[in-house]
Amino acid sequence: MNAFKHYVNSFLLTELCKGLGVTLRNLFARKITVQYPDEKTPISPRFRGLHALRRYPNGEERCIACKLCEAVCPALAITIESEEREDGTRRTTRYDIDLFKCIYCGFCEESCPVDSIVETSFFEFHFEGRGENVITKQQLLAVGDRFEKQIAADRKTDAAYR
Repeated sequence: MNAFKHYVNSFLLTELCKGLGVTLRNLFARKITVQYPDEKTPISPRFRGLHALRRYPNGEERCIACKLCEAVCPALAITIESEEREDGTRRTTRYDIDLFKCIYCGFCEESCPVDSIVETSFFEFHFEGRGENVITKQQLLAVGDRFEKQIAADRKTDAAYR
């Protein structure tokens, strides 16, 4: 009996008709395509994008070279070298993040005691050549300077959620 039923269904092309029915149903449905460069979809407030190093309002970098972010990084994507300054404080001489290794978990951001390393909501970045995936300290500071107003606003929003 199953063989006969299978033969009739294949003769009448029922699977094809079911597929065409799905196509016709969705043909007149409301379109959900977003024209990306012109239209943007909303981003979650918890989204983690490109990293940035922040500065204090007086212009001094916040990072105190405690190396907690390097220790807590599960992907070993952060490399920090530091030295002591004349006034006895420690600051980084090298702060590199390999974005190919990074899994954007946010552990570095959570472990930082001075809120120096943050992950912005900026996701429109790309690489064109070899080695551009490693972001240096100067590039991280530039990103932080560029997005400081947005980062500060996000920090206020995060504090409201807690």
